[in-house]
Amino acid sequence: MITLEEFQKVELTIGEIKEVSEHPNADKLYVLKVDLGGAVRQLVAGVRLAYPNKEELIGKKIVVVKNLQPAVIRGIESQGMMLAASGEGALAIIHPGKDIPLGSVVR
Repeated sequence: MITLEEFQKVELTIGEIKEVSEHPNADKLYVLKVDLGGAVRQLVAGVRLAYPNKEELIGKKIVVVKNLQPAVIRGIESQGMMLAASGEGALAIIHPGKDIPLGSVVR
């Protein structure tokens, strides 16, 4: 269990996927360029098997953990994390149900 104070430290924001490329060192990963409303971040995400057509991801609005410490994943820096849900063999990217401006805070 974490406290409410600990959870409130997590900065969730709306971003839009602008570019998608295959990770050169991993079959299950994509390298994404995501616009967070003026700042573009590079994310490494393990969604390639669930979304084999990378073109369907371009233009999707997603929820991003904005203040996650950068990590190098299989040789490529990831500057945040996108939220996704998984269960019973399926994976789905979490996205807003309405059109909302990039950079909006998720509460």
